[in-house]
Amino acid sequence: MFGNAKSSSIAVITSVIAILCGSLPALAAGSTDLAHLHAGSGAKPPIGWIQFCGDNPGECTAPRAKATSSFALTDARWKQLIDVNLGYNRSIEPVTDADQFGVVERWTYATTGKGDCEDYVLEKRRELARRGWPLSALLITVVIDREGGGHAVLTVVTDRGEFVLDNQTDKILPWSRSELTFIKRQSPADPNVWEDLGRMLGRPDVVTAGIRPAR
Repeated sequence: MFGNAKSSSIAVITSVIAILCGSLPALAAGSTDLAHLHAGSGAKPPIGWIQFCGDNPGECTAPRAKATSSFALTDARWKQLIDVNLGYNRSIEPVTDADQFGVVERWTYATTGKGDCEDYVLEKRRELARRGWPLSALLITVVIDREGGGHAVLTVVTDRGEFVLDNQTDKILPWSRSELTFIKRQSPADPNVWEDLGRMLGRPDVVTAGIRPAR
C-alpha cells in the first residue's frame, strides 16, 4: 500500500472536466480506433526490465489472463486508478538511479520511499494487481515525455480505452491525449515480450472528441 453533443469542441471540454474531476470516462460511438494503442512487431525489453526480472523472478513468470481490451472499467475501478496514481505520486520522492544507487539504470520497488519513473510504475502495477486488476491490463510502457526525455509510464487497458498513469502528472488521461510519444510496451499475453508502438503520439487536438463523460 502507498503512503497515499452539440459540437466536437463541447465534447472536448466536457471530457477534460470529467477526467479532472475523477468522473468515469466513456467512449463515444466510432472512437474505438483511437481508444487503443496498436502494437506492431516485437521489440527488445528494456535492460532495466531484464535486471528487475533477474532480481525478482517471481514477478516475471506469473501466468497472465487473456488480453484485456474488454476488462470493464467501472466507477469503482476508475476511483482505484485515481487513488493509486495520486497516492504513489505523492508518497514517493523523485530521485534518479544515479543519485540513489550510483548506477545509470536500476528498476526496483521504491522500498526506500524514493525512486524514478519506472519505480513509480512498478509500485502502481503491483498495488493495482493486489486490488484485483489482471496484470495483462497493466502494461509497463516506454515513452518520450513532454520535454523530449526518456520516460516510463503504466498503460491501463480497459473496455473504455487505454489510460496512462504517470508520475509527472496526477491527471489520468487517455493515451491519445497524453502528449507522450509511445515507443514500446509489454505484451498483454506475456510480460517478458515487448511490442513496438511505432512512436505513436498522443495529441489532444485530434482525439478528445472521441471521448465523453459517462452519464
